Amino acid sequence: MLSSLHLGDGNNIGTHNGKIALDCSIRQTRQGHVCISTTDFFFPLLDSPYLTGRIGAANVLSDLYAEGVGHCDFVLMLLAACRDMNEDERNICTTEMVRGFNDACLEAETVVTGGQTVYNPWPIIGGVATAIVRDEEYVKSNGAQVGDVVVLTKALGTQVAVNVHEWRVRSTVRWMELMEQKVLTLEMAEDMMHAAACSMSRLNRHGGALMLKYGAHAGTDVTGFGLLGHAQNLMDNQEEEVGMEIHTLPVIANTSLVETSGIFNFRLLEGYSAETSGGLLICLPEENAKAYIAELEELDGGEPAWIVGKVVSNAERKANIVEDVKILQV
Repeated sequence: MLSSLHLGDGNNIGTHNGKIALDCSIRQTRQGHVCISTTDFFFPLLDSPYLTGRIGAANVLSDLYAEGVGHCDFVLMLLAACRDMNEDERNICTTEMVRGFNDACLEAETVVTGGQTVYNPWPIIGGVATAIVRDEEYVKSNGAQVGDVVVLTKALGTQVAVNVHEWRVRSTVRWMELMEQKVLTLEMAEDMMHAAACSMSRLNRHGGALMLKYGAHAGTDVTGFGLLGHAQNLMDNQEEEVGMEIHTLPVIANTSLVETSGIFNFRLLEGYSAETSGGLLICLPEENAKAYIAELEELDGGEPAWIVGKVVSNAERKANIVEDVKILQV
């Protein structure tokens, strides 16, 4: 188990026709198509090398999906084998990381065509994901309009859950304080970590693929800057003078109890707790939002999504969380 008090950011800054592209490099090709490409990697957050590999793939693919692209043409894998493990440990760990990464790519109906492998003090996994599309086959990240609602496709709180799990495994002072103050039970902590692992390893593929169908105007994914950080990045990128008001925070059950205990503040309820392989944050017409959510939940096997905010007129392009924000325990 490796510590991750700050989970890595997922934004790639590129340009498209002179404008900023938040999550991917977006370039016109000589054949008149658009090449959308992104890269990301991270250190292990879980005890499972297999899930680590799967999350690594879900994390890098998410940036494509945030552009409203439902497919990936190919992936390159970035892999670091841990030189400080003995040979048997390294072989098992690396093999399982690769298997998890490949399985997620197979689920995404894409293929790993190559990559790079090195030795490193820490195991690392990630990749480069690329899609080739026509100009009308993706959602530009600068078209949010006043009156749009904002949909979030995964609950927040992975950073809290991962760290609480580590505190418990290592029997740290913070875990003892959580027990003494009766903030959590062992079962609650285990459920929290299970929910986080399932969330991080789930692809955002369907959420991205439905964006065009339901007329999404802009989108990003929520990773290292937290919900409010990425919301602000998205607003800074808009052509119109618009801002975002966030009125609902769906959080993994009981992560908010950790936040309000006073033992450690991850700034989850302020919108700045980092996420790994978080959900998509999408601006789309209000009249389409419920249908988008209903179809997404059906495709994702019942996993929920939520309307969490609205796009408003704002000359300063500010994103903010309202004072009476609603906290949903998921």
